[in-house]
Amino acid sequence: MSDRLVGAHRQTALKELHGWSEVLERDAIRKTYHFADFPAAWGFMNQVALLAEKTGHHPEWFNDLGRVEVILYTRSADAVTPADIEFAHRLDQMAPLHDR
Repeated sequence: MSDRLVGAHRQTALKELHGWSEVLERDAIRKTYHFADFPAAWGFMNQVALLAEKTGHHPEWFNDLGRVEVILYTRSADAVTPADIEFAHRLDQMAPLHDR
């Protein structure tokens, strides 16, 4: 099981990310990305799907036209771990400049 990221360690990690916040109802983090249109959003989701398969770390997400909401947590820990922070950084690198 991965180490849970809690307290000051979690707050420090979240400060290093742009636009990510804690999910209040559970131990997870979330961000909403914005795209010009549905094809651009879908292209991002395809890139993320390939990364998820490669890393074995799969997000929860919701897509509506040009908006993609991503929720991250590590299933084996049922909590936010350093793996989620790393995955979030990688998603931000793939995202449009205004969402980085």
